[in-house]
Amino acid sequence: MSPTIDRPPLIYLNNAATTWPKPPEVLAAITQSLALPVFGSGRTTGSQGEDYVALAREAIAGLLAADPPEHVVFTSSATDSLNILIQGFLAGCDAGCHVLTTELDHNSVLRPLHELARQGRIRLTVLPFTDGAVSPDTVEAAITPDTRLMVTAHGSNVLGSVQEIARIGKVLHDHDISFIVDGAQTAGHIPVDLWSLPVDAYVFTGHKGLFGIPGTGGFYVRDPETIAPTRYGGTGTDSFSLFQPRDMPERFESGTHNYPGLAALAAGAEYIAGIGVETIAEKAERQTAFIIGELKEEPNVTVYNESPSLPIVSFNIRGMENDDVGFILARAYGIVARTGLHCAPLAHRAIDGGRGSVRLSLSWFTTDEECRVAARAIREIAQHADPSVGSP
Repeated sequence: MSPTIDRPPLIYLNNAATTWPKPPEVLAAITQSLALPVFGSGRTTGSQGEDYVALAREAIAGLLAADPPEHVVFTSSATDSLNILIQGFLAGCDAGCHVLTTELDHNSVLRPLHELARQGRIRLTVLPFTDGAVSPDTVEAAITPDTRLMVTAHGSNVLGSVQEIARIGKVLHDHDISFIVDGAQTAGHIPVDLWSLPVDAYVFTGHKGLFGIPGTGGFYVRDPETIAPTRYGGTGTDSFSLFQPRDMPERFESGTHNYPGLAALAAGAEYIAGIGVETIAEKAERQTAFIIGELKEEPNVTVYNESPSLPIVSFNIRGMENDDVGFILARAYGIVARTGLHCAPLAHRAIDGGRGSVRLSLSWFTTDEECRVAARAIREIAQHADPSVGSP
């Protein structure tokens, strides 16, 4: 018999990657969706199950104030959504039109755009940020007569900062430039009102702040006619036609939906609506401020944004590699965080020379006691670090 190993209780602080735990309602919805035959309009004569696609569409539209609900399109992830939107908005852009993005962005934005630039299809400008945000004045100064599109994150997955989407969108629309916003880090964490925000498309993912499971995501598009479809296939509608339907959402939704995933997404969105996004944001702000206040007491700890708008704390300990800090947190304290570049290399190049960081990210289920334990653990590690050795 192998010896019993005493391990500390698990404290999960990697919610910006994937939230855990999931609400009981989400787990129940997944089980229920698998207990009965799949029901989908146009794909079965059965009526034994729920129409999870319609439920999820209505729930997401209500939570994000996305109108009409038919303009909410489901995909497999935020990355999938961004690829569809970028390719769709830039269809016919072989002459090398101009596109804007920022140093704050995730590789799900940067890599599709840099690939198009490498192919010579676009000319790309990557805008710098100051204090965690890109100024609308910086955006306006970068606009040229051939600027066609801007793609940027609503919230930074490294700094927890939130962009001035309303002001940036107004600048862009004054110049007839389309605007795609990556909301992977904001949907479910802070209030989002797509009815009033000047965006042309907003991307969300299911497995982060919306409490769904991996393999789900989507986008809201204000005017579908501005985007060319990039995927074609069966939709269960207008099947005699050999061309993709123009109606929404079938224009962009081909193939069988992830029914268990959309059941989870609907339940997650309804769970959030029941609590209130404002209530979730207020708790997150309080807990994040507490952790940062504790870490600032240690001279060996560098916190890269002391006033985040999202429950994200990125830091390093002088004299230690961030991977080593993460290892100690996990093995000695049972704290699950994330280390490295967080798929946002340009943001890290700007704030830490490309070294990467330790990232703590909270959710609605994070307790005050877990925040106290995490802060105390980091301070203990920092107190034993030698700032004169190794990394700055």
